[in-house]
Amino acid sequence: MDISNKGEDQVAMANRKYIHWQDEGVEKIPPNEAEDIQAVADQINAMQKAQYNSHRHCYTGTHARTQGIVKGTLIVKDDLPKHLKQSMFEHGGEHAVVCRYSSEPGDPGLDDRIPQPRGFAMKVFNVPGEKFDPTKTAQDIEFNSTPALDLADAKTTKEIIDLRINYGGNQPELYKKLEERPDTDLQKFRDSVRNTHLESTRQYSQTAYRFGDYVAKYCLVPSSETQKKLYEETVKPDEHEPDILSQWLKNFHEAHDAEYLLQFQLCENLEDQPVEYAGKVWDPEKYPWQTVATLVIPKQDSFNYELKSFWEDHMRIDPWLGLKSLQPLGSPNRLRRVVYPASSKLRRMMNGKKEVHVHEMDQIPGPSPAMGGNFLKVN
Repeated sequence: MDISNKGEDQVAMANRKYIHWQDEGVEKIPPNEAEDIQAVADQINAMQKAQYNSHRHCYTGTHARTQGIVKGTLIVKDDLPKHLKQSMFEHGGEHAVVCRYSSEPGDPGLDDRIPQPRGFAMKVFNVPGEKFDPTKTAQDIEFNSTPALDLADAKTTKEIIDLRINYGGNQPELYKKLEERPDTDLQKFRDSVRNTHLESTRQYSQTAYRFGDYVAKYCLVPSSETQKKLYEETVKPDEHEPDILSQWLKNFHEAHDAEYLLQFQLCENLEDQPVEYAGKVWDPEKYPWQTVATLVIPKQDSFNYELKSFWEDHMRIDPWLGLKSLQPLGSPNRLRRVVYPASSKLRRMMNGKKEVHVHEMDQIPGPSPAMGGNFLKVN
C-alpha cells in the first residue's frame, strides 16, 4: 500500500506510534556474531578470487554485473509532514546523484536470461549532516529487487554462502541442502523472480535503517507511465540475447526520461517488523509506504564505458560512510560494515587500482545530461 502524504492519510500516518531508533529491542546482537561476520568476509574474498581466476579481473562479491549507470537529480519534497522530515529529508531541496543498475550475483558474466535479483545503488551528493566518516559529503543508498533478504542475518549468510560455494554449480544438490532448512522458500525464491525490464522494477532496501528519530525500510518505485507499461515486458530465453537487460536500459534511457518515488516504511511493531532478521517482509497493508522524494533521470547513454570502468574499478557504495541519522541497523548491516571494506580492499589490490571517494558530480567521468535545479551545497 502506498499513500499520497496528503489530506486524511497524512494526518492518520502522522498520529501513528512509531518505534524510536534507540528503543529497547531494536537491535539485539547474538553471541558469536563477530565470528560469523569475519567468516563471511573470508568467504566473499574467496569468491572474488575465484572470479579473478576466470576473468583476470576482481569484482565485488555481489552485484558484479553492471547493467547501466546514469546521472540524475533527487528532489526532496518541501511539504513533508513532521514525522517524515527526518535526516537528509528534513529540508526540501535537490541533490545530484549517480546511479548504477546491476544483477545481484557475484558473477559479472551472468546471462541476463537467468532470473535473479537485480540491484540499484545511488550515490547522492552534497548531503549535509554528521557522517560516520566526517571527510565524506555523499550519501550512499542501495536497493535490491526482492523485498526480503535471503541472507537474513550473519549466521544465515555464513551458512548459505557456504552452500553456494560448495554446490553452486549443481542446483539439484544445492536444492537438496536448502530443503533441509526451515527457510527453504526464502532461499529458493531468488531463482524464480520475475525477469523483467529493469526500468519497471521496484527496488527495496530489504534491511532496516535509522530514519532520523525512527526506524524504517525504504523502496524506489517507478512512477512514469512509460516505466509502468514496461512491467509487462519480460525476458524470453529463446528470443533474447544474454545482455538483453542492459540493451533494454540503453534503449530506454536514450529515448525517455525516468522518474522514481523514494518511499519509506516506518517501524511500529518490532515483532511484526523485525530489524535483526531481514528475511521477513514488513506488511505494506499494515505499514504503508510514504513518499519523501522523487528521483528524476533525464535522457542519456546508460552504458558509457569510461563511467562503467570508473565505478567498477574505483568507487564503493557503503552506507556506513554516510549519515549517522541514516545508520544501517540489524545483523545484515553490521555484517556489511566489515564485508564491504574487506571486499573493496581486495579488489583494489588485485586490480592495481586505488579507491576513489567521489564528493561531487564533476569527479564522475562521462557526459552529464542536462539537469536543472538548485543543488544543495556543503561548505
